[in-house]
Amino acid sequence: MGAVVARRAAVLGSPVAHSLSPVLHGAAYEALGLRGWTYERVECDAEALPGLVTGLDDEWVGLSVTMPGKKAALEVSTSASDRARRLGVANTLVRAPDGWAADCTDVDGVAGALRAAGVVDVPAIGAGTVDAVLLGAGSTASAAVGALYEIGNEAVTVVVREPARAAETLEMARGYGMDRRAIRFDEVLDRDLAAAKALVNTTPAGSVDDTLAARLVGALPSWAVVLDAVYHPWPTPLAAAATRRGLAVATGLDMLLHQAFGQVEQFTGLAAPRAAMHEALVRATGFEARSP
Repeated sequence: MGAVVARRAAVLGSPVAHSLSPVLHGAAYEALGLRGWTYERVECDAEALPGLVTGLDDEWVGLSVTMPGKKAALEVSTSASDRARRLGVANTLVRAPDGWAADCTDVDGVAGALRAAGVVDVPAIGAGTVDAVLLGAGSTASAAVGALYEIGNEAVTVVVREPARAAETLEMARGYGMDRRAIRFDEVLDRDLAAAKALVNTTPAGSVDDTLAARLVGALPSWAVVLDAVYHPWPTPLAAAATRRGLAVATGLDMLLHQAFGQVEQFTGLAAPRAAMHEALVRATGFEARSP
């Protein structure tokens, strides 16, 4: 039996004590037989991230980055994937010969969650393009734009409290060549939702109440998938309304699971043991995330 080679990885964020990433990565390393591999939580804000990352020795092979350090992670990297550069954020840093390579597997998280819920490509209705409706314009919304592009969306309607807040998100959509616009929640009309194949909520818990959820979901077509990045408390008003209508629903846990697959593969160079990671997440949360 060969010597055990120590390899270290971690999730960086603030606060980070609640992170479920160690559950997923720990299960993956065990299933892959990677003895000596560890994965931990490290409390780290955006200001501290560059110094921490540049000071890590060669035992460190990969870092998952959560809020508030995703922009700082991209800035400290020495190379970056196209999608990380386009979106201006990175949730993944992988040891490279010249430093750290950045990626944004959050895109895989949103796209994978939507695909697992059964999102489909459907023809445009009338003269318009098939749309997606995106609630919110924060960092998760950035990843959602990249994911919607990957699954074939040509247009996105961003719904925010104030349209000016959506400027960065709209610019990202422009970079992907997508039709885009921003409207306020009180401006959403049935026709804005009638051709949507996906309704993606990236706003914080409590932002969408029962009345708004019923209005939004009630106008969606029968083929639409609803993805709510919130998973606690569950069900959310949006998820409950979608379930009553018989629409497919995906959650933030689905996003977490699917973004972790790419991280594991980049850290280890091996195919992610998807079933083992899914089972570990279900055991840890008691919540039935969608099977990969």
